[in-house]
Amino acid sequence: MSSSSDVISGGNIAVAIVSVITGGIVVIVVAILIYKCCKLRMLRKFSSPRLREITGNYAERLGAGGFGVVYKGQLPVRGDHDLAVAVKVLGSDMGRRAEEQFMAEIGTIGRTSHVNLVRLYGFCFDADLKALVYECMPNGSLERYLFLDLDDDQQRLGFDKLFHIAVGTAKAIRYLHDECTRRIIHYDIKPGNVLLDEEFEPKVSDFGLARLCDREKTHLTMTGGGRGTPGYAAPELWMPVPVTHKCDVYSYGMLLFEILGRRRNYMQDMESQEQWYPRWVWQRLERGETEAVVARARAQGGAAGRNKAERMCSVALWCVQYRPEDRPSMASVVQMLEGQDHVAPPTVSPFAHLDPSSDLLIITSSSSSSSSHQQTHTTFTAG
Repeated sequence: MSSSSDVISGGNIAVAIVSVITGGIVVIVVAILIYKCCKLRMLRKFSSPRLREITGNYAERLGAGGFGVVYKGQLPVRGDHDLAVAVKVLGSDMGRRAEEQFMAEIGTIGRTSHVNLVRLYGFCFDADLKALVYECMPNGSLERYLFLDLDDDQQRLGFDKLFHIAVGTAKAIRYLHDECTRRIIHYDIKPGNVLLDEEFEPKVSDFGLARLCDREKTHLTMTGGGRGTPGYAAPELWMPVPVTHKCDVYSYGMLLFEILGRRRNYMQDMESQEQWYPRWVWQRLERGETEAVVARARAQGGAAGRNKAERMCSVALWCVQYRPEDRPSMASVVQMLEGQDHVAPPTVSPFAHLDPSSDLLIITSSSSSSSSHQQTHTTFTAG
């Protein structure tokens, strides 16, 4: 009887030792990640009481997205000056996946630096609170200026400014795809995640859905699983197929359509032909009625403004190609938008797969190239 008790006791001690060692390893790994992030960008580590003080007990809510709710705060700096910040608070009882996402987000953003990306100032990793502290964008998101009825016409953004915002957003995504040490896929490009500073310069936000993949690997090992926002998410994100960075290109194309139309892409209260704006744009171009598209964009400046609107329209149509490999890279998108040469639109509708009689299917980049894919390379590099 005594020996049996000794065995049980010994087993409990072994389990306890393993638990302590495992917990110690986790603590060490987290500490190393935090140290590296702080060293890279001088990130500040905030305590839970400190964030409560900065946000005035979370008095002003700015919005919600990704894994948490965002509050406005005031961070005291040198002198009497306060720095406006946005505090993204995550659930305190996070599951393993959300906690891993939080640490990935710190590591990812701590290693990024681009004029068109929202800057991370610091974080909180207390037992009762997980939060990220970002720079605050005083003019809110692009969504407000595209869709909401503004009382003051002076608050409405002109087409040239919107075009500038579109180019800046494209440069941010290009940076995430091609210029980071490890490729970052955003997964949720949309007007609500394009924030505007005091000069209306765009800054891409919300890395809550971001994932990293090795540059050498074309595909992520996981499938889409319904990521992103309906209406912006690429078709492959809702199918059991490999997902690449080209899903961001599709979402960016849908963003361009909303900039062109100054409306949401889908509006049920419109006439049937205009309910889905991207298809309406394609139909106008197919008939040679580019003036209707330019008029919707309110492009001014004569031939130069018209050229910008037409170029943006063509780029949008290329970006939303059904097959991921037929879409351009974001580097090509920036080149096309900033270039002076005419950008020819696709000759085949990117929405052909919506025809009930269509047998068009998603194929991976390892599949044989279609005629559309060959045509793509006459205009841009689809890398």
